[in-house]
Amino acid sequence: QVQLVESGGGLVQPGGSLRLSCAASESIFSIQVMGWYRQAPGKQRELVATITSGGSTNYKDSAKGRFTISRDNAKNTVFLQMNSLKPEDTAVYYCYARFQITITLPWVGSWGQGTQVTVSS
Repeated sequence: QVQLVESGGGLVQPGGSLRLSCAASESIFSIQVMGWYRQAPGKQRELVATITSGGSTNYKDSAKGRFTISRDNAKNTVFLQMNSLKPEDTAVYYCYARFQITITLPWVGSWGQGTQVTVSS
């Protein structure tokens, strides 16, 4: 039901930076966690980074020190600042959110449609 709107993907040279954004397109009661996953050609989708509504973060080891996830809870928005990008970061990046639309309903998950990140000279 909740639409996730992603932006910020594109083509960048090795060592460059990109900032991804993802926002829920409608009001919801509560968000438990938002994050970013990625899938490269021929590979499984993998976690990149997540952040809870309280600010706790989790990163893939190869992203630590280069990527920073942040959020704006009031706007139901999550960001991924990616610095020192490498060719192996090339993938489709998907936004994920786990949320509750009303207090009486269970938590549900939703995926964005993905945004392409290409790191190449």
